[in-house]
Amino acid sequence: MKIGTISGKVTYLRKAPCLAGEQFWLVDTRTEQLVAADLVGATVGDRVLLVTGQEAARLSLDTPMDAAVVAILEE
Repeated sequence: MKIGTISGKVTYLRKAPCLAGEQFWLVDTRTEQLVAADLVGATVGDRVLLVTGQEAARLSLDTPMDAAVVAILEE
């Protein structure tokens, strides 16, 4: 798991049908920037908990993902 801050919304022209309805955010951790699927309704500026890799993929069998926002952290 990683902690990061949402820095912006990811916009796109087209996406695969399996990604319909998914919101993606650009998340800054201390060491990297990730694109993560939002599973909890986060917004720009929120500090969030991320899961990556196999753990993120397990959250949605129909949607391919390798990073997901799973919690909004209190300050």
